[in-house]
This record gives sequence, C-alpha cells and structure tokens, in this order.
Amino acid sequence: MDEPTQAELDDIRSSIDNIDAALVHLLAERFKCTKRVGRLKAEHDLPPADPDRESRQIERLREKALEADLDPAFAEKFLNFIISEVIRHHEAIRD
Repeated sequence: MDEPTQAELDDIRSSIDNIDAALVHLLAERFKCTKRVGRLKAEHDLPPADPDRESRQIERLREKALEADLDPAFAEKFLNFIISEVIRHHEAIRD
C-alpha cells in the first residue's frame, strides 16, 4: 500500500476509534439512566419490562435510522439487544 493510502486509512480508522469510544460512553450514560428506572420500578413494584414503551422506542429508533440513512432493521436489532440487557438489569435490581 502506498504512503498516502496508508495515511488516509489510518486517519479514517482513527475517526472510527473515536466514534467507538463515544458510543461506549453514551451507552454507559444510558445504562446509568436505565438503572435509575430499574430502582424506581422496584420501589413501586412495577414490572421490569414495559412492552408498550419498548414498541414505541423501536418504532422511533427505526424512524431515526431512516433519517440517518442507517438500516432500520439493524437499528432495531441493536435496540432489542440493549432492551434485553436493561430488562436483565431491572430484574436483578428487583430481586
């Protein structure tokens, strides 16, 4: 690979690394909020899962994905993964 191509590749990969780090920090902040929700639900004997909210969130995220030119099916899979982890945390807090 020639030097300019390698430099461009390194630059793009550096951007990807920065985005990955930002995603991790955003997910950590999101889970701090959902843990607060879990504690509130446990205190008030509410169920860990909220299928109506989850459906609304999935639909909202699919719309946001379309606006951002991202595959909405991928966005839905990603959110479903997060939701399952949140529910697991809520169940652990409740127990």
